[in-house]
Amino acid sequence: MIRGMQGDLYIDDAGQGGLPVLFLHSAGGNTVQWAAQLAHLRRSRRAIAIDMRGHGRSALPGNGDFRIEAMAEDLAAIVDQLKLERFVAVGHSLGGHVATAYAGAHPDRVAGLFLLDPASDGRMMPKEMGDGLMAALRSDAYQATIDGYWESIIGNAAPAIRNRIMADLRATPAATMIGGLESLLNFDPVTPLRAYRGRKTTLITALNETPASLQNLDVGLACEKVDGTGHWPQLEKPDEVNARLDAFLGKLA
Repeated sequence: MIRGMQGDLYIDDAGQGGLPVLFLHSAGGNTVQWAAQLAHLRRSRRAIAIDMRGHGRSALPGNGDFRIEAMAEDLAAIVDQLKLERFVAVGHSLGGHVATAYAGAHPDRVAGLFLLDPASDGRMMPKEMGDGLMAALRSDAYQATIDGYWESIIGNAAPAIRNRIMADLRATPAATMIGGLESLLNFDPVTPLRAYRGRKTTLITALNETPASLQNLDVGLACEKVDGTGHWPQLEKPDEVNARLDAFLGKLA
């Protein structure tokens, strides 16, 4: 455990050598969702995954703050305590925005930014749609609403993977999910993404081909696509994600 800005944060840190790689999961996720990538990279380098505030084995924030900017401050505290001079940030979905926020504020510390099916710019969602979603999440319909949305982005994943993702979601406190999703509707990912001038790429799924997708908002963001998966390609096609990550790491100094 490491002390974050508002509570203890669980860290999975192992491996030696090379440029360290730090992984940030999605809303409703945890470090275990990166197991295949951690095992792969730790053959030759240090690889770190964290449970973000309110997820997995990390504490709920004492002040109830789930803003992306606050999670990026947690990341800054972790990076300092682990004494990471430079590292590669890998972020999935919500974790992609946290990684982007950190990279925009601390570009000299981030050697590369790898965004795996990152969340889109939620500010582009029609206000009535966003307000309706948040109202449903704050009502007695929370579980049905969040389960239904997750089922829609899991796609045709194998039953074992589907069950695992849903179990991780249901183990995540409602306050964590509501706070994180609300932050996604208000956070500006474009400014820090454009501010970060290091090597950056996004590996998207078919779900991430919209006008609000980050690759359509930053011309400097390279984009590749993985086919035949839902929103969790690291679980459905771990070998392909590992190969794409290796290729990205191979381009870094």
